Amino acid sequence: MFYDLNVPYSPDDPEVPHTLNFLAELGYTTVALSQTINGKLPPTLAPPPLPTNAPKSLQLLTRLNLTLADPAQNQRLTALSQAYDIVALRPTNEKSLLNACTNLECDVISVDLSVRLPYHFKFKMLSAAISRGVRIEICYGPGITGSGLDARRNLIGNATSLIRATRGRGIIVSSEARRALSLRAPWDVINLACVWGLSQERGKEAVCEESRKVTALAKLKRTSWRGIVDVVQPDNGADNLKRKASISSEPVAEDADKPLSKREIKRRAKKARFDAKGENAT
Repeated sequence: MFYDLNVPYSPDDPEVPHTLNFLAELGYTTVALSQTINGKLPPTLAPPPLPTNAPKSLQLLTRLNLTLADPAQNQRLTALSQAYDIVALRPTNEKSLLNACTNLECDVISVDLSVRLPYHFKFKMLSAAISRGVRIEICYGPGITGSGLDARRNLIGNATSLIRATRGRGIIVSSEARRALSLRAPWDVINLACVWGLSQERGKEAVCEESRKVTALAKLKRTSWRGIVDVVQPDNGADNLKRKASISSEPVAEDADKPLSKREIKRRAKKARFDAKGENAT
């Protein structure tokens, strides 16, 4: 199963059916259609309706990308995680990246690697996010369709630094492709990850296992309390599962065929001796 967890989506975009059909032909099985919000969140926010003419072999998910410039903004992440299948944060500076890695509740941290970053990735900061179950995303689309060689050069350099800082752990690779021509087949993406510094095994995990963990953990957050207690609807037949012994308060007689233990034999013998002494005394 191959995943692409970042495909920009708009209901009125005529290119969406071609992009989804091409993803299915390339062998992808799960695709997240993303909506990007910059700045302050609107009062009401809901995912757009999913396309009805998508290939049946694709499982479509909803995703929200939030651009973070100020660590104090966007405090409604818990409520948004109930509306969207995946909530991703895109920090624009080192301070917001540190806040996203250590404090904010999200599923994915996605940094725009096609631009020149004014800071360096640190292992301690990124490992804090990975230990909380948050995955770090690399998007290859902007490096392919970006403006000239600078975008590609920045993508290669930043992706290499990111992989070195995370030591190859907790990485997922997505397309962020707005057109079908910007998409690459899963094994081509794995080869790209090998060029950036991941092993072939880690590269396959980036588009398979690690991406699957993102969707599974996001679903667990929505259907449980702190990932511990599942939210289960009560069943009408639950009363039938009560113990039948509670219907009657009378004690159940012991089975006559059941052999007595040595301790029970001694207890009964002792009781018989006390009874015999009482009868003699009278």
